[in-house]
Amino acid sequence: MTTAPTLDALRGALGPAVLEMVDHLPGTMFCVKGADGRYLAVNPTFVERTNKRSRGDVVGRRAAELFVPELAERYEEQDARVLSSGKPLFNELELIRASGGPFRWHITAKVPLRDQAGRVVGIASMSQDVGEAAEDDPAMTSLGAVRAYIDAHLDQPVTSQDLARVAGCSVDTLERRSRRVFGRSPRQLVLSSRIDAAREMLTAKELTLAQIADRCGYSDQAAFNRTFTRLVGMPPGRYRRERRTQG
Repeated sequence: MTTAPTLDALRGALGPAVLEMVDHLPGTMFCVKGADGRYLAVNPTFVERTNKRSRGDVVGRRAAELFVPELAERYEEQDARVLSSGKPLFNELELIRASGGPFRWHITAKVPLRDQAGRVVGIASMSQDVGEAAEDDPAMTSLGAVRAYIDAHLDQPVTSQDLARVAGCSVDTLERRSRRVFGRSPRQLVLSSRIDAAREMLTAKELTLAQIADRCGYSDQAAFNRTFTRLVGMPPGRYRRERRTQG
């Protein structure tokens, strides 16, 4: 594996047309990283989500310099897996947040980039913002019942079969509808709903962490802490302190 490849070398792996095209994908963060973890190319959406003014403020930096540390650590762990295995990573649900910026749910894909000798020289990554602007699509009104069911059963096991029954369709049809409207699989929708509910409870309610874990479907508080930290980038106790300080 080589380190610190030039952008020209990675352009050869991607093709200049791809780099030009991703500049025109609103709502999608795109970047190319070298094997040393530094950003070598980013699109305008990526720049915007890092709260920087220009590509020049981003290129050459590492994730820990642009995003909250705990989330940056997760991004770099993903990179290390792709670089060491040479295998792509797809359909990763995660929160992305620059320091001082809002939390936003994304679905991320990362693929290894190889030079002409077949050596992994970097990573290309795309993260799609899964905002719910399409939630009111008339053809998808059954998903409103699905969201209501999830919210009403956050403290209980919820399966794709349960949600398909509520939606009045097959599991496969629900999967397609959920990805079209919410940008997430039904399982990811349940997970993000639980974490969003936990974030609200941590900010607005006087509940213990154990009570919040139980209300969000985690019988094991340690499992809740691990999942929350992995997706939000900090432990729930710290999240509560920071949000209340900001409020």
